[in-house]
Amino acid sequence: MVDTQTFSWPMGFGLSALDLEGLDDSSHSMDMKPFSTLSDYTPISDIEYAPSPGQSETTHMMDLTHMYNYRAQENNYRAQENNYRAHENNYRAHENNYRLHENSYRPQENSYRVQENSYSAQENSYRTQESSYKTQESSYRTQESSYRTQESSYRGFFRRTIRLKLVYDHCDLHCRIHKKSRNKCQYCRFQKCLMVGMSHNAIRFGRMPQAEKEKLLAEVSSDLEHMHPEAADLRTLAKHLYESYLKNFPLTKAKARAILSGKTNDNAPFVIHDMKSLLEGEQFINCRQIPRQDHHRRLSMSSVQSDLQREVELRFFHSCQSRSAEAVSEVTEFAKSIPGFLNLDLNDQVTLLKYAVIEVIIIMMAPLMNKDGTLISYGQIFMTREFLKSLRKPFSEMMEPKFEFSVKFNMLELDDSDMALFLAVIILSGDRPGLLNVKPIEDLQENVLHSLELHLKMNHPDTLHLFAKVLQKMTDLRQIVSDHVHFIQLLKESEINMCLHPLLQEIMKDLY
Repeated sequence: MVDTQTFSWPMGFGLSALDLEGLDDSSHSMDMKPFSTLSDYTPISDIEYAPSPGQSETTHMMDLTHMYNYRAQENNYRAQENNYRAHENNYRAHENNYRLHENSYRPQENSYRVQENSYSAQENSYRTQESSYKTQESSYRTQESSYRTQESSYRGFFRRTIRLKLVYDHCDLHCRIHKKSRNKCQYCRFQKCLMVGMSHNAIRFGRMPQAEKEKLLAEVSSDLEHMHPEAADLRTLAKHLYESYLKNFPLTKAKARAILSGKTNDNAPFVIHDMKSLLEGEQFINCRQIPRQDHHRRLSMSSVQSDLQREVELRFFHSCQSRSAEAVSEVTEFAKSIPGFLNLDLNDQVTLLKYAVIEVIIIMMAPLMNKDGTLISYGQIFMTREFLKSLRKPFSEMMEPKFEFSVKFNMLELDDSDMALFLAVIILSGDRPGLLNVKPIEDLQENVLHSLELHLKMNHPDTLHLFAKVLQKMTDLRQIVSDHVHFIQLLKESEINMCLHPLLQEIMKDLY
């Protein structure tokens, strides 16, 4: 800054204000001697001047101080401005960095979007295929229904021809037989029936007395043994397993069906349909014979409280466990009777029984059930399906899958001899986890499978693909067992007082 104020003279001429007052009060007579020579005058340079601080000097000093303060503030502001600019540059650098990352992520985002679009296209393609498969399935079902209708028609035609001993006019044209033209040439239609494998003997196993049917079966089996000598060994195996089945399982399918249909001379089973009847019959659940109902406890429904109901449900569950433990022993004895089972490795025997025992028990439960309920206590008690559903979870959910399976399984109409072979096939499953030597197990199972296939063909000649349908049930059994183990785990978590039978606990340990 440039100071434009007038510069003040810094000093006076040696006269103070007091001297001036003295001059004013005097007589104004100054005895001044006239100087005649220059030596009488004192030189100006010899005069001493005293500094006199004036107002202009003070003002000048203040201006300088303000100027320095302004400059210091200005420098401070400039430093702050530089700091702000440095921060701004830093922020811009970060912003550029973020933009670079954003630009880097955008190709990935575009790639992800492309993949997402690809997945969506694949999903749409799969849905289209699924819709196409469903359409084809519907078409196949329609065709299957049509084929079954035609098959039934051909079977009826072939049966009438054999039983009535009809003879058709010979035809050498080899007519094409289909749905619309099947009635035009009876001779070619009959020849087609013979060509696809329809048997004269199979027609004779229609509706006839059981004794005659067994006689015909014996004749056919003897003819088959002459043609296939190995069939005799298979029939011997089937007979052996059937005898062992009758020996080890006290309640067979034939006995259970007789009880459920009321065709037995014994007393009708005691029916448990509510909590009151459960309280009356729970003490006889594991008995082989129930006393007369006059000795039952008479309880009113008002006495069945919530806590008591929970206790009764747990007691019923423990009773079922005891029966299941007995069934494990029965299955074990039956397994020992299978030829070659005891020659297997001991660890493999234990593994086979561990995984098969629950499946076998479920198969043995199926004949005891119908759509309304199930027999328990060796057929002495009938417990309704609706009552089992009324129990609290998970008790109410444990038996329902078994009912659904049993209804479908009973539609196959297997008898006890068929069941014996099927149980042996289940026990000798070579795909169980933890087996040490699989080859001998598979050999044993293959032999039993051949026996089962032959036995089903002989015992159910009119049922198509029965062997395949029976084997398919093995897959359903494994899912039911897995669900059953899951329900047991839920019970152990929710019921503090629930104690699983040691034998069943060992079987279900690490099972699926």
